[in-house]
Amino acid sequence: MSRFDRYMLSQLMMLFGFFALVLVAVYWVNRAVQLFDRLIADGQSAWTFLEFTALTLPYVIRIVLPIAAFIAAVYATNRMAGESELVVMRATGFSPFRMARPVLVFGVIVAVMMAILVHLLVPASRARLADRNDDISANVTARLLSEGTFVHPGSGVTFYVREISPQGELKEIFLSDSRRSEGGVAGTTTTYTAQRALIVRSDTGPKLVMFDGMAQNLDAASGRLAVTRFSDFSFDIGAIVSRSGGRALTIDELSTPALLAADPETQDLVGADRATLLYEGHERLAQPLMAIVSALLGFAALMTGEFSRLGLWRQIAMAVACLIGVQMLINVATGLVRADAALWPVTYLPALTGLIGAVVMLAYAGRTRRVRAPGLADAEAAA
Repeated sequence: MSRFDRYMLSQLMMLFGFFALVLVAVYWVNRAVQLFDRLIADGQSAWTFLEFTALTLPYVIRIVLPIAAFIAAVYATNRMAGESELVVMRATGFSPFRMARPVLVFGVIVAVMMAILVHLLVPASRARLADRNDDISANVTARLLSEGTFVHPGSGVTFYVREISPQGELKEIFLSDSRRSEGGVAGTTTTYTAQRALIVRSDTGPKLVMFDGMAQNLDAASGRLAVTRFSDFSFDIGAIVSRSGGRALTIDELSTPALLAADPETQDLVGADRATLLYEGHERLAQPLMAIVSALLGFAALMTGEFSRLGLWRQIAMAVACLIGVQMLINVATGLVRADAALWPVTYLPALTGLIGAVVMLAYAGRTRRVRAPGLADAEAAA
């Protein structure tokens, strides 16, 4: 690799790191605010919040990397053109294709990062995130211990606690249970009120032990209300918050080979058809290519312009338009492949189109320009 290649590659990597960090921070803050409202409000710890935000980072970085590569290529090329560095290299005999070599290497490096993310880190993080969400959904403490709020830990169940002491004692609780009975008979609601209560663990699951309370059983069919007072009463809350079976997998958690195989067992496992699985699998293979295409499009578009002290704003606008056009092709390809599994090769069409566009612009930038001398033009006009 020549000195120019190393110099330009270092500029691209430095700018790429900066813009990637900025974009990830913007996406992360937006996501973190939503997670903070949900997790902290549910009584989760700050460590759980940090764990969840960390698990969302691979997915966010996957989205940001091609954009950061494009911005870095445009910014570096515009700066080098403004400082006449590219003009000097053209004068030494470097063609646009030769100067695009470090940009291509840069795109390959970003593509390798993308491949590691989409094939390894993102599926693993999404699976772990789903497991943690499932664990929190079954966490009795998180779902019940919310002061001054009516919560619904299960279907037909409403719970309220006015105050929670530092020792973990629940004071002045309200519990309404309108679930169907074991025989399937509906229309009976039991309301429990107690001065204080404790949540204790047992071999059969967590129990809510209430003290100095009252149970009111209302039969909607007959309109009868039965009232029972108790000094202590145990209520099985594990039955209303426990999970009803194994967690269903999502497409994001599947490995790339499983998506490309798209066998009937996998389709039943995630509840998706063959076309959707094939699209997701080939999309993972096509996403790293977009990192190369984004970098080359940004560089090639700016190379089509002449030197100007005012900058290459027209070429920058053209580069942005090209990237938007490729994204529109991705949206069209998504709809086609999801509708027909036989059209899976269309998934690679946007990346191929962007690569062809970059080659065409580089060829246009390297065309031979003929400049006529003013005296020669006047002599030809007089003749």
